[in-house]
Amino acid sequence: MTETWLTQAAYDALVAELENREGPMRREVTGKIERAREEGDLKENGGYHAAREEQGTNEARIRYLRAFLEKAQVGAPDSHPNEVSHGKVITVHFQALGQEQTFLLGSREEAAHASIDVYSPSSPLGEAILGKHVGDSATYTLPNGKPMTVAIVAVAPYGA
Repeated sequence: MTETWLTQAAYDALVAELENREGPMRREVTGKIERAREEGDLKENGGYHAAREEQGTNEARIRYLRAFLEKAQVGAPDSHPNEVSHGKVITVHFQALGQEQTFLLGSREEAAHASIDVYSPSSPLGEAILGKHVGDSATYTLPNGKPMTVAIVAVAPYGA
């Protein structure tokens, strides 16, 4: 897992999720398993199997969050104020469409907590504009194989 940049709000939300999953949620799932065991035959006990599956899902998410948060960087990478970088709000103009779009350049985990659309820095658009400055243009390939050119209109810090 590589280093990922998060806003303080997203980091705090993920820490809270981890604490909930390690505490109250884990106890709740354990209780479901214990109640299902008391019902008898575990082979035919759908509640027991569902609770065990829920336990596995919860434990997997706990492992993921621990590893993710260990490598997460809070804030944004050092960059010039007008430079496109992770954790900034970017406005681009799609030249062929004559339209503008504003979004946060951030991670999938950031998207769950953001109040704005989020594009990954590793997406085709994200890769094309990363490191560019206001006034620069970049071209990337759409899923249909056609090129799309965008102009960087504005770059601002994200204030979740």
